[in-house]
Amino acid sequence: MTTREQEHFVPVPTGRLWCATTGSGAALLLFNGGPGCSDYLGPVAELLGDVCKVVRFEPRGCGRSVWDGNYDLETLVSDAEAIRECLGIDRWIVAGHSHGPNVALAYALRHRSRTLGVIGIAGGKIVDDRQWSETYHHRRESIGEDDGNLATLADPAVNPRGNAAWREYCRNPRLLRDLAELRLPCVFIAAGDDIRPNWPTQQLAALIPAARYVEIPGAAHYIWLTHADPLRAELHHAVDHVLRGQREPPAP
Repeated sequence: MTTREQEHFVPVPTGRLWCATTGSGAALLLFNGGPGCSDYLGPVAELLGDVCKVVRFEPRGCGRSVWDGNYDLETLVSDAEAIRECLGIDRWIVAGHSHGPNVALAYALRHRSRTLGVIGIAGGKIVDDRQWSETYHHRRESIGEDDGNLATLADPAVNPRGNAAWREYCRNPRLLRDLAELRLPCVFIAAGDDIRPNWPTQQLAALIPAARYVEIPGAAHYIWLTHADPLRAELHHAVDHVLRGQREPPAP
């Protein structure tokens, strides 16, 4: 049985962050895509509400959260930690859609002791590859994409500053080693018909020791619009994998 949505405003030095909690069970934080999206992952939270207490939030510069120009990755990770502390959560699963899994991984590397595991939905990459971007833009123009008439409210500066911060993060000389030494269970759920190439996510899953990669055939980027039931099943499997990984001793 899921719980009714509860709205929260978490204080930060320059204002406050909007977040909401739904469901019951193991705590799970959802990072939006973008960078620069206000809340749109309510449908994903509903798919998880019977197994997780799901936390959604709007990053700085988006929706009801403070618009203060502090849109870098380090601040976003720190804000997620502030939400955890404010809500009194000891440890949680960090998850996200599109660009969200990237931020979830950055959080997991920074706050390993507070992270149960990572779940990615139609995203996850640690490369700034020009061919990947060209393929995505070509497919978007030639094939198009159904986003369910997604409308987000955000400061136009969030996306370029967030992307620049992510590119800088990818140049960290230790990043690949840190990921290869990450012992947290991770699951990446890809969309088989995503116009974004999936090879970076496959590469990432192969790099992290306790990671899994699965694809939902025929699904596009916003998986829940057309494949809600398969996504629900894969999300439940992913949560079970993460929690089971916490109960079992690590492999030698």
